[in-house]
Amino acid sequence: MRARIHRGAHEIGGNCVELEAQSSRIVLDLGRPLSAPLDADVPLPTVPGLKTGKDASLVGLLLSHPHLDHCGLVGKIAPDVPVFLGEAASRILREAAFFAPVGFAIEPAGLLRHRENLKLGPFTITSYLNDHSAFDAYSFLIEADGRRLFYTGDLRGHGRKASLFEELLRQPPDDVEVLLMEGTHIGPDTDGSERGASEADIESACVETFRATKGMVLACFSPQNIDRLVTIYRASIQSGRIFVMDLYAAAIAAATGRDTIPQASWDRVRVYLPQSQRAKVIKEQAFERTNAVRTARIYPEDLWARRAELTMTFRLSMAGELESAGCLAGASAVWSMWPGYLREASGQALKGFLDRHGIPLFQHHASGHAFIPDLKRLVEAVAPRRVVPIHTFAGDRFGEFFPRVEPHADGEWWMV
Repeated sequence: MRARIHRGAHEIGGNCVELEAQSSRIVLDLGRPLSAPLDADVPLPTVPGLKTGKDASLVGLLLSHPHLDHCGLVGKIAPDVPVFLGEAASRILREAAFFAPVGFAIEPAGLLRHRENLKLGPFTITSYLNDHSAFDAYSFLIEADGRRLFYTGDLRGHGRKASLFEELLRQPPDDVEVLLMEGTHIGPDTDGSERGASEADIESACVETFRATKGMVLACFSPQNIDRLVTIYRASIQSGRIFVMDLYAAAIAAATGRDTIPQASWDRVRVYLPQSQRAKVIKEQAFERTNAVRTARIYPEDLWARRAELTMTFRLSMAGELESAGCLAGASAVWSMWPGYLREASGQALKGFLDRHGIPLFQHHASGHAFIPDLKRLVEAVAPRRVVPIHTFAGDRFGEFFPRVEPHADGEWWMV
């Protein structure tokens, strides 16, 4: 078996890995680079068969999770290419496609399940459900030609599904030749001891902020980060508040298929339709979407009267309608995404809006990626013969923290 990283050896995001054995090939992830503007036309990696679907040696594309930096180019591939991903991940992408300008739906050729095997040509793939900020995220053990490669995808050990990370450490795959491991938190200045906030820490911080806020809480987070959606809901309940989702968040929550995830039908949950989503529903005549949340709706005229008891999912496109509703007095905003987005033009515009209304901004965020101490535990548990860096800007520093590191450049074929 041999491998080549098409993208990800020297950057965070845009992952794409091709594996070949016995003249058959599979691809792990097909991500859109995080550095690419949303309107940029990003070409497919040079993997034969992805664009045409006419190469019989390409037996499958496996998607580790529904983040655009791992699946964002799937909309460009030929429909004949067999795609495999988690069942909930497939539903989430289908719902997101209705709302997102770069969204797409996938008709999977097969579904991934925790610690179950999938046979594609000479490859045997075992999927490992893991803890990540994306719901239904997997790592993969790939076996072919008597060799075994373990691809982490994106994972962490400090989220609401941290028990899955601990399970992986207790029951790791054995006899692994290559651990193809993400290193998001390995940077030019890290010393290996750094740790960040856990999801439990974020919940506690949000409770404190929510309780101290006299008016509405504007919660800025990605609804596809289901752990964070649960955190914002739980902090709202503990603070005596009602959690207000927009229609997009309600659709994503329903798509998880889990009755433990906050749903529109729950007592202290309401659904607000921003003008942009209302216009989309009308344009597409998708009234089944609003009918599904009809009994949970909260309307602009309710926001002023109830502002002191509401935590609301918020994005800058909603600013004008909340201004018109006059419900921003005494409000606070919580930023619960990667802090770097605040340095971009959209983040600066958000800060300008908040400043104009005297709304303080609190940053409460937990990373979706493992810190070096947990990556060290993973390397020790798996005990691979080689560690190959991916999803990192500092693959050249892996050798400072892990044994038997073997970096490979994008586009380079190497033997597993």
